[in-house]
Amino acid sequence: MGNIIGNLDSRRRPVTRADRRYGIYPYYGANGIQDYVDDFLFEGDFLLVGEDGSVLQKDGSPMVNWASGRIWVNNHAHVLTEKTGEVRLRFLYHYLQTVDISAFVSGGTQPKLNQRNLNRFEVPVPDLEIQDRIISVLDVFEEYVNGVGSGLPAEIEARRKQYEYYRDKLLTFEEAA
Repeated sequence: MGNIIGNLDSRRRPVTRADRRYGIYPYYGANGIQDYVDDFLFEGDFLLVGEDGSVLQKDGSPMVNWASGRIWVNNHAHVLTEKTGEVRLRFLYHYLQTVDISAFVSGGTQPKLNQRNLNRFEVPVPDLEIQDRIISVLDVFEEYVNGVGSGLPAEIEARRKQYEYYRDKLLTFEEAA
């Protein structure tokens, strides 16, 4: 992976909670947005991979987050970007969610996926056209599953309201005179 992906870890800066000034920019850690701050370190599209602490999902896949726009990242997440043009970052985002990387994680009580081990991880690199097709399909499914205003969350909310409506109708009895 180190040969095909750029790593911007040297630009990360942690800020203690006490020193953070609230703002509009997401402040990312190993497992996603931790806070919002008034400044940013990065601008663009980035793949964030947990470095220490929360680095693995239960299935052994890495903790990954997609970050777009202006963001701040602390030193608990690797900041990855496209480097050579032979692999789409978004393809890598989807791919990493399917693989067990636990063999690359060190440490006992505090798991760590250091940059050296992350760079050693091998990634299949299909043609860009195939990557683009995979991305387009998986992005649609991801939006359907995780989208706030659409997809499964909206469907679940609609079914919840439907359930409540029928529950209230079916369990409301007229009082006996």
